[in-house]
Amino acid sequence: MDEASDYRCWDELIPDALALIFRNLSLQEILTVIPRVCKSWGRAVSGPYCWQEIDIEEWSKSRQPHHLDRMLRMLITRSCGSLRKLSVTGISNNSIFSFLVEHAGSLENLQVPRSEISDSIVEQIAGKLSTITFLDVSYCNKIGAQALETIGKHCKLLLVLYRNMELSSSADQFPLDDEARAIAATMPKLKHLEIAYHRLSGKESVLKILSSCPELEFVNLTGCWNVKLDSNFLKEKFPKVRVLGLIY
Repeated sequence: MDEASDYRCWDELIPDALALIFRNLSLQEILTVIPRVCKSWGRAVSGPYCWQEIDIEEWSKSRQPHHLDRMLRMLITRSCGSLRKLSVTGISNNSIFSFLVEHAGSLENLQVPRSEISDSIVEQIAGKLSTITFLDVSYCNKIGAQALETIGKHCKLLLVLYRNMELSSSADQFPLDDEARAIAATMPKLKHLEIAYHRLSGKESVLKILSSCPELEFVNLTGCWNVKLDSNFLKEKFPKVRVLGLIY
């Protein structure tokens, strides 16, 4: 047997296969080390193959807004419209959010907690998020019921919504029942809902969600102190739903 056959030609692997391997590396290694190995690896990380799923949530937590902005624009551009998942925290302005949506027509999973996005920008771009099935807008204090209603009207495939809040956030200073009503009115296909630490005035808005979203399997009501639900009632009326929170 030819001695050369004992060696694998890693540089001849197709880009899709290389992308699967590179997912096990850190962001820094993919961007700075891999391109120096050989030309084929450099082409793989410069093209869309490695950027169909972008998870920089941990990296973004310790970065300045302008660094995060530059990184997002570079990676989203490299995805060439094939981006399916983005996980990042702390988007600091509407412009980068708008850029994301303009260049991500195949997006299915969008996680942007603690981002400074507004109701107005959500209204402008929600029509281009029609493929979204998973959305995390937790701790985004500049959006409210208006944005959620717009999302629900345009994102008909939405199955998972994270809209958790923090006790220390400014949104805790006023009731958020209008957000719960917006969810109930526009998101009938939800299967998983997290609205922990929402300042709800009572159980009525939660019951409206449970009644209007027949496919729900899980609801997180942790910290919704004014919502008191009877466990026997839930088992009788909504047997498919597991509710985490204040159950009596």
